[in-house]
Amino acid sequence: MKNKLLSLLGAVPMLAILPATAAAAPCLPSEALVKLDTQYEEALRVGDVPFLQSLLADDYVWVHTLGTQIETRSVLLARLAKPVVYKARSTSDVHVHVQDNTAVVRGISTTEQWNQDGAGFRTNRYQFMRTYVNVAGQCKLLSVQTMNLK
Repeated sequence: MKNKLLSLLGAVPMLAILPATAAAAPCLPSEALVKLDTQYEEALRVGDVPFLQSLLADDYVWVHTLGTQIETRSVLLARLAKPVVYKARSTSDVHVHVQDNTAVVRGISTTEQWNQDGAGFRTNRYQFMRTYVNVAGQCKLLSVQTMNLK
């Protein structure tokens, strides 16, 4: 009986560690996070506001090239309510860096946007960094920084 009690008491500290470990876990494995990030790119391309409302953290911020524009969650959602649909958006050279409950996805984003005449399009390439955090077991996009590559 005494041995069983000692075994149980020895397990109590381990049980106390479990919630802290779970809270420090990244929101998704790297491969799934890259897939979610691809869905984010597509949502930007077509103006999928409902998806973005569920993905963006309350304190979301997007800093564009050299700080020329800073968009909060509400500003981005309002802009995408009247989207300019891009011909294409894609990512390449994508890497994921994880520390505790935070993951940074970085890579190159290529956008093809229709010209006003609708006949041609222009291509832009951006270096991006996006920070995802685990908020109550959900993966939320907290911040984005993009830099135009000339």
